[in-house]
Amino acid sequence: MAMPYPFASLLLFLVVPLSQAANQSPLALGSLPAVPTLPLLQALQTRAPGSPGWQVGPASGQPLRYMLNLYRRAADREGRPRRSRSLGTNTIRLVQASSHGGQPWAGRWYLQALTYRLEGQPEAEHLLRATVVYLPSLSLAHGRLLCALELVAPRVLLSPAARPRHGWAEVDVTPYLALGNSSVGSLALRHVCVRAGRAGGHDAPVAPSHPFLLLYLNDTQAGLAPPAAEPHRHRRDTGTLAHDLPNYLREQGGEKSDCSLRPFPVSFAQLGWDHWIIAPHRYNPRYCKGTCPHLLRYDHHAPNHAVVQNFVHQLVDASVPRPSCVPYRYSPISVLMIERNGGILYKEYENMIAESCTCR
Repeated sequence: MAMPYPFASLLLFLVVPLSQAANQSPLALGSLPAVPTLPLLQALQTRAPGSPGWQVGPASGQPLRYMLNLYRRAADREGRPRRSRSLGTNTIRLVQASSHGGQPWAGRWYLQALTYRLEGQPEAEHLLRATVVYLPSLSLAHGRLLCALELVAPRVLLSPAARPRHGWAEVDVTPYLALGNSSVGSLALRHVCVRAGRAGGHDAPVAPSHPFLLLYLNDTQAGLAPPAAEPHRHRRDTGTLAHDLPNYLREQGGEKSDCSLRPFPVSFAQLGWDHWIIAPHRYNPRYCKGTCPHLLRYDHHAPNHAVVQNFVHQLVDASVPRPSCVPYRYSPISVLMIERNGGILYKEYENMIAESCTCR
């Protein structure tokens, strides 16, 4: 049966047989072969299910919808972060609350105590900002449910800093967490709602969705730090150098280089990872392939060393190899995934997609 993805045999060797991914349970950590894999897959493997008992049902509910909307504003369908995104960080973790306190309804009032446990945050993730997201208003058949949040200690009524976006209100709780400490303990809130509506209207008690905590983090692990600014490249006039060597200009009329980007899509469903990786659905790192031209023009972004190496190959010693076709510029990829504890994680991985090629 023909494979729908290019280089299927290489993918099967590097990752896992498709029949195994389709017919067996999700991959356990360490089940991938100990051979070099695609960089993103290596990074994600550390977050893959770590034991046979690690199970996550189909992701659903308002927290997932919120994070999917955030992801779509921040990245395109291939996972490339949009230039217009304003997240200000490379990692966002959604923490769901545990509730306690028994029956929350008392007449028209709803009161639910919530605790967000933050122990065990990775040391490489530095907290920049923390917000609690909730729905301040919920439509009912005969009125509305109006909700607010109250901090337990110190006792403070929390107010949104900005106008709700698509119905969601976001409250900054950063001052109440210990910044710079990966073990910040827990955050305790009260979710308070009241039914408001016409006199005589009766609505069955409807429990509002629990507010959730968003941690905006700067992950300083290798491959996740913001990339350094690329130094400005001055245009190099290769024609001047070519004029100095006899017969070299004849190469200028030769065939155009076919050094170019080629696709290499890998579906997360092929790996059995689509139950915990929400978006994107596939990873296309792309690669560079083709013959480098005899005359390396400035628009190839080739370094001077590659130009000299080409001259040496042509005019001095043919055993010296010609420059190779390699990636020149990369872009990050954004991934939305379910964590082992049921939380939702948005993370940007740097330099994972080749965007252009050069000869070196």
